[in-house]
Amino acid sequence: MTENQRGNRLDPWLDSYAERAAGLRESEVRSLFSVASRPEVVSLAGGMPNLKDLPMADIAEATKQMLLRDGYKALQYGNGKGLPQLAEQLTEVMAYEGIEADSANILITTGSQQAVDLITEIMINPGDVVVCEAPSYLGSLGIFRAYEAEVVQSPIDADGVIPQALEETFTRLEREGRKVKFFYTIPNYHNPAGVCVSEERRPQIVEICKRHHVLIVEDNPYGLLGFDGRTYTSFKSLAPDHVLYLGSVSKIFAPGYRVGWACAPSAMCEKLKLASESAILCPTSMGQYSISMYLSEFDWRNQISTFRGMYRSRRDAMIQALNDYLPMCQWNVPEGGFYTWVKLPQGLDAKDMLPRAVTNLVAYVSGTAFYANGEGRNHMRLSYCYPNEQDIREGVRRISEVVNRDLELVSLFGTAKRPAPGQH
Repeated sequence: MTENQRGNRLDPWLDSYAERAAGLRESEVRSLFSVASRPEVVSLAGGMPNLKDLPMADIAEATKQMLLRDGYKALQYGNGKGLPQLAEQLTEVMAYEGIEADSANILITTGSQQAVDLITEIMINPGDVVVCEAPSYLGSLGIFRAYEAEVVQSPIDADGVIPQALEETFTRLEREGRKVKFFYTIPNYHNPAGVCVSEERRPQIVEICKRHHVLIVEDNPYGLLGFDGRTYTSFKSLAPDHVLYLGSVSKIFAPGYRVGWACAPSAMCEKLKLASESAILCPTSMGQYSISMYLSEFDWRNQISTFRGMYRSRRDAMIQALNDYLPMCQWNVPEGGFYTWVKLPQGLDAKDMLPRAVTNLVAYVSGTAFYANGEGRNHMRLSYCYPNEQDIREGVRRISEVVNRDLELVSLFGTAKRPAPGQH
């Protein structure tokens, strides 16, 4: 029986799907979810915000009052572009990072993930090139793959994307006759690497992209979560007409509302709106009214400060545990955000090691999830945002047991792969 025949027995519609459906696959984080959500497993895998410090009773009462006041509008269809009053409030959130934005150029989206999908839909034909960082956010890589883009990744270091390498990437692609449609970047507290693009590099990167006529897609969900309260100069503020800025309330308030936004040049904003209306008709009215209520009636700036302190203590627990249990590894010390990026000793493979880690009741994400070409096997992303300090420490200890066992195998056999039965 051929592979197609076997596939057709499992799915009678297999021959009817569009070719692009072959590029759809479950992310390495989602595939871990059923395991990582088990109570006995310490999950250092997912990037779920920790909501324990939200004033839940006050939010519940304010939501009740909002529904009594605006319920018939909040539960109805809405404007395809989003709630105007919320767009105006989001310009104030952006101003907190020094960005001057016009609410007319803001499109409300179903999380910032939808905004990545929309910009890819309106700009990418099959085979077009998207340049992003190496590594990069796995959710966006999945979107680029689904639209049949060719993803070219440009290296980063402790100061973020390397300008010279980015210039060389653009130049090489142009020489090969391949048009780069946009450069996708997470400049602040990067997912997964945890680094920030240095202030010195930001204008350099803008000038490189301008010179090569490449749109910058600036994805900034973590920008307000610097542990010392620091915010960085945004690409949007340096080149308003050359940057599509993406924001989200998921990390600074709560992800369950599924509200994000795109701030785009005027003509592009209109095309994004039309694409969004075709996909979802309108963003969630209930979510938008709830976010608007929160931004107007709560001290959201102080809440962000509370989140910073809570995540900082978890970061500290993670770094201490790495020092205590995994001194043979290398890692960065993030100054904000949710993640640290851990390099394994030579000979170890994070993807190969993951099933053994899950058996040892701990989960992480292999570095391979963040590369389009399968690289990253010597790295793992560890998330400290959701577990408490005790669980973070226990999770790292459990990982260390797997790492130490694999290192023993490397020393004995030259590889961490288990020898066949009877092999010595």
